[in-house]
Amino acid sequence: MVERDQVRPLAPAADAPTSDDGEAALQLKKVRRKKLIRCCACIAALFIILAVVIIVLIFTVFRVKDPIIKLNTVSLTNLDLINGSIPATGSNISLIADVSVKNPNIASFKYRNTTTTLYYYGTEVGDARGPGGTAKARRTIQMNITVDIMTDRVLANPNLTTDLTAGTLTMVSYSRIGGRVNMLNIIKKHVTVMMNCTVTVNITSQAIQEQKCKQKLSQESRDKAAHIRLKLGEIR
Repeated sequence: MVERDQVRPLAPAADAPTSDDGEAALQLKKVRRKKLIRCCACIAALFIILAVVIIVLIFTVFRVKDPIIKLNTVSLTNLDLINGSIPATGSNISLIADVSVKNPNIASFKYRNTTTTLYYYGTEVGDARGPGGTAKARRTIQMNITVDIMTDRVLANPNLTTDLTAGTLTMVSYSRIGGRVNMLNIIKKHVTVMMNCTVTVNITSQAIQEQKCKQKLSQESRDKAAHIRLKLGEIR
């Protein structure tokens, strides 16, 4: 019995942690921390790049540009003259304007009813309204606007004698088109395009002798003030 007890092997002792194991665990934590920092840095860099790309697109491709309105041609119809120089009383004179609207945006421009008013030395002598519509992206649409002239108001104007002596008739037309440019329901801009034109017509040939146009753009909040300023303009 004594011999058997002496040769019986002792139970293995529990492995005690060494300094090498602690350093390995610490090194593993450092590696994991570096990976986490790199991952966070990559995500942050991705968001920054994405933000920069969006900002660049907003100020370049997705930047809302103002539509351009242009008066192409103007013609007079039913201009009945007495002695070849004086418009007849009660004659139905009409002014037909060929107007184009260019939309330079990558989104459509939806506009409301168009309005055109004709003035003779500050006196309103004609008015016309056109239906609304849509100008497709980067397209130009054309429309014919017919303004019926109130001849009696023209004949009652004291400046008519001077124009008849010169053989010309000078009028001012004011056109207004208001609408909205909508890009992906994210970027929306309300725009009002206004055009003020001075047209000089040769009474004898009934041809357009001279025309000068000036375009003005404004936001909805400034439309009324601009409208008043343009309507008060007179031919000098």
